[in-house]
Amino acid sequence: MTEPRHRWEIDRRTFVGGAAVVGGAVVAVPLFAGCGDDDEAAEAQTSTVRMRINGEERELTVDNRTSLLDMLRERAELTGTKKGCDQGACGACTVLVNDQRVTSCLALAVMHDGAEVTTIEGLADGDHLHPLQRAFIDEDAFQCGYCTPGQIMSGVGCIREGHTGSPEEIREWMSGNICRCGAYTNIATAVARAAREV
Repeated sequence: MTEPRHRWEIDRRTFVGGAAVVGGAVVAVPLFAGCGDDDEAAEAQTSTVRMRINGEERELTVDNRTSLLDMLRERAELTGTKKGCDQGACGACTVLVNDQRVTSCLALAVMHDGAEVTTIEGLADGDHLHPLQRAFIDEDAFQCGYCTPGQIMSGVGCIREGHTGSPEEIREWMSGNICRCGAYTNIATAVARAAREV
């Protein structure tokens, strides 16, 4: 026979259940704080960004926290630039900003207001491919193709910077672009070939 419990005594199950209810209420308060904010607060968090993208003047309104990559893909509808690691480690999102290579996932769109941006869609002249695009095809420099836009944009930057003196130099200056399929030898060959043609 068990002894009767006093009214102020609780068992473990009751304690845990009560703690969960109280903890849930504490977490919920900050989640719902500010839900009734007006449109002025939302407008204060956006900016209008003007850029020349692939030769075309564009004006886009973006959240101030939007990356250049997300602006290009979601607002400018240029989906050739790929989102890989989203941490600047794979190079799949490489574009040219004022002729400089940039990992666009790490760049805020608002920081490049007034810039000239070139994506993979802006390299070809109509049906006439850029020499590096043609070299990638001829040298079989891709397999799955996911990293290819970033590889090509980085390769164009590498050529413009004059870092194509040897296969070793090309590999060094292209080392920020990862190819999970391992087509590095053909990529270096394609970059070297295009460097001779431009």
